[in-house]
Amino acid sequence: MAARAYWQDLPAERRTRFRFLHVSTDEVFGSLQPSDPRFCESTPYDPHSPYSASKAAADHLARAWHHTYGLPVLVTNCSNNYGPYQFPEKLIPVVILKALRGEPIPVYGRGENVRDWLYVEDHADALTAVLERGKIGETYAIGGNNEQRNIDLVRALCRLMDELNPEPRVRNTKS
Repeated sequence: MAARAYWQDLPAERRTRFRFLHVSTDEVFGSLQPSDPRFCESTPYDPHSPYSASKAAADHLARAWHHTYGLPVLVTNCSNNYGPYQFPEKLIPVVILKALRGEPIPVYGRGENVRDWLYVEDHADALTAVLERGKIGETYAIGGNNEQRNIDLVRALCRLMDELNPEPRVRNTKS
């Protein structure tokens, strides 16, 4: 309601440039298996967690504001981001911090979940492109074309940490 009120109160010349960008997640589409095609704008919603269900609901709500009131909405569904200053409980920082401390690295299940990874600055560039060139009312899937199983990502990070760590007492992979 606040965005609609703000938009409606803008002077006409600014109102035509206004965009409401709703940034969502690809988790609204469910899980990928190793042989599945990448998620895209036409992938059906299939959320599997309270988080992804709430994001799916927010996507639908944003689109409803567009269809009902004409609010100039753009929706993006992005894959997993990584980069500096990432919340330390996310997978990549957890692996790095645990490896640095020589602690066991937790992996959900058997690590078979497939995730796409996108560098945060690339995500920011994509959001700018959607804001500048996106069509009002449309949804855009943003990914890094870098799908891999969580266990493979963890193993790759451990190999890198082993290469960078000169202290053999804190090895993360088995020789």
